[in-house]
Amino acid sequence: MKISSQSFNDGAAIPGEFAFAVIDPVTRVSLSSNRNPHLAWTEVPEGTKSFVLICHDSDVPSQADDVNKEDREVPASLPRVDFFHWTLMDIPAEAREIVAGGHSNGVTPRGKTGPEAPNNLRHGINDYTSWFAGDANMQGTYFGYDGPAPPWNDSLLHHYVFTLYALDVPHLEVSGDPTGANVRAALDGHVIARVTLTGTYSLNPRLQKS
Repeated sequence: MKISSQSFNDGAAIPGEFAFAVIDPVTRVSLSSNRNPHLAWTEVPEGTKSFVLICHDSDVPSQADDVNKEDREVPASLPRVDFFHWTLMDIPAEAREIVAGGHSNGVTPRGKTGPEAPNNLRHGINDYTSWFAGDANMQGTYFGYDGPAPPWNDSLLHHYVFTLYALDVPHLEVSGDPTGANVRAALDGHVIARVTLTGTYSLNPRLQKS
């Protein structure tokens, strides 16, 4: 399979309109338009019965001690973990495109509803659910796509990997809540092919200027 996007090129920066937050010169960050990017794919293998899409950030700090703190940066040496931004399941076998803004257009405090998604697809739960836990204004269950918002003082550029999986089943059975980890585990034994598209993003002005 091959995958591409009209929203960003593989290995290039993701535009702010597809992010959860953008740099603000006064407040450091502000909420963005949070639109899901356009994606398209070709050369689908024979026997494909559905697709699953997963977007994750592989550069999230494993500890939050220095995150978004004044007069310091999150060190590059800190071990990193995955943060799931989007899981979309039961994409029909005949589908070849996801329209920009078709699944997310703006930040929804406390999270978008789910798992129902347009055209009988299913959204999973993204990791803003745990990130905002305890925040009185934002806590909730976040279904669907919510874009990049890495720490504004992180010394690393973050990489957002969109992986499309071609499956041998029309409906993916997920054990437990449809979190990114549970969806990824449910794929075992059903993947015919996979393809990735990676975009980068940072809210650290130093990295944007470098």
